[in-house]
Amino acid sequence: MKSLKIVAFAALAGIALSSCNKKFEDYSVNTNKPAKVPPSLVLGGILGDMNADKPWSAVMRWNQFDCCNYNYYGDQRYDWNGADFASYFSLTNVQQMEAEAIRLGGKDVNPYSALGKFARAFFYYRLSSLVGDVPLKTALQGKDNIAPTYDAQKTVFVQVLQWLEEANTQLAAQIANPDKSNTAEGQVLKGDFYYGNDLTKWQRAVNTFRLRVLIALSKRTGESDLNIAQQFKDIVGNPSKYPLMESMDHNMQFIYNNINKYPSNPDNLGFDATRYNMSATYLNTLVALKDPRAYITAEPATKQINELHKLPSDITAYVGASSGESQEDMSSKMSNVDTAAYSLRSRNRYYSSYAAEPGVIVGFPELCFNMAEAINRGWVTGDAEAWYKKGIKASLGFYGIPTEVAGTVSKTYKGTRYDIPFSFESGYYQQAAVKYQGNNAQGLTQILTQKYLAFFENSGWEAYFNWRRTGVPTFLTGAGTGNSGMIPKRFKYPDTERAANTVNWTTSLKSQFGGTTDDINAAMWLVK
Repeated sequence: MKSLKIVAFAALAGIALSSCNKKFEDYSVNTNKPAKVPPSLVLGGILGDMNADKPWSAVMRWNQFDCCNYNYYGDQRYDWNGADFASYFSLTNVQQMEAEAIRLGGKDVNPYSALGKFARAFFYYRLSSLVGDVPLKTALQGKDNIAPTYDAQKTVFVQVLQWLEEANTQLAAQIANPDKSNTAEGQVLKGDFYYGNDLTKWQRAVNTFRLRVLIALSKRTGESDLNIAQQFKDIVGNPSKYPLMESMDHNMQFIYNNINKYPSNPDNLGFDATRYNMSATYLNTLVALKDPRAYITAEPATKQINELHKLPSDITAYVGASSGESQEDMSSKMSNVDTAAYSLRSRNRYYSSYAAEPGVIVGFPELCFNMAEAINRGWVTGDAEAWYKKGIKASLGFYGIPTEVAGTVSKTYKGTRYDIPFSFESGYYQQAAVKYQGNNAQGLTQILTQKYLAFFENSGWEAYFNWRRTGVPTFLTGAGTGNSGMIPKRFKYPDTERAANTVNWTTSLKSQFGGTTDDINAAMWLVK
């Protein structure tokens, strides 16, 4: 027993002595968390962050695509508080990815550095579009600068466009002259689940996204130092230098499956399938245009079927709720499943599998409508109607609706299939509300309306951003909207900024809005 005590004492003494030899900073290292990883592993997390605004999320309700009729699952209120600055976490990962690529044999220009430029542009565009001015030049310095200054939104957008130019240049160089002898971990792209490590498709996505950014600046075309229209013209006029998406095959999109499940799926069918119904802003627009996307995305309102005796093939049986309606009233009108006043989302499409449809982040239909808008505005020459039609066809095709020849759109409801005749050229497109009215205000409204319809449950905040910029379509307001019945123009800054970065936060508010009120109804530079 005595010998055991001696051994135990010696062991404890050894531990104490070894602890004394450790430096204080050694204890700050989490040995369970790797300090070094392949850049491909970091890339996967960055790409996943780009899909943060998923289908059927609160963002999509703020886009007025659908409504929540039961307060347990959410609402349509626009009482926005502080924005989520999680983009800065994603941006620190971009820095880490770039550093890991260099550490593991990548040249100064490598696939990860090129995609890093795009990722910086993507996250800053989204973040600044939501709040206004944001820290950029002195951000992401960690403990070396815990109170970064805010950069003007104009400065942020200039930098975003510069990053996209650099990303295109770097990708083009690697595509034209691949260094096949350098197979180092940091020089070979891996882990890309959007394009399967295909740099040519990434280059198309980069330039297509750049057109999105330029269109977002349509209210700032008068600023000669930005030269928005000329930048757009330079890209469109030089397809060999700036290749763009040419089909739906080039979409930047998240593919859902049995592991990464679509947000609505068989697992939650019994919980929330009847708690969400379609918004009038989206669905009633489809109905007014006799648009077959209504049959695909929605179910007929049971009141229209059971009380008014309409067939599911009758497009007037599809009814959306105003996003401004009080949730109490909306809930009451949806309480009886047999006489519900509003259409639900299509359970056949959105709850029957784990992969209902891809989550588009940057898509070909948007490109088509951006081209049509730029031509309509006189930024570039071309056939706006051709691009407009191409965008509509691409969106219809996404839902399997025939556009090149006359056919049928199938609707299955409660086990019965209905085949609805459809012709794009001789029927749908010949409607006065659909057929392009020319390069004028009416034609622009048509482009923006169809662009909105194509954004249904995809592309993050773009439907809201486009509404804020143009007023198309008309967003519905009322008691259910909150915010005194108004649609806000921005998010507040996070409370942490007001508390920990007070001086710079205050300076930014004064610079942008002429006071120190962090007002969600104030107009940022982008849309003034």
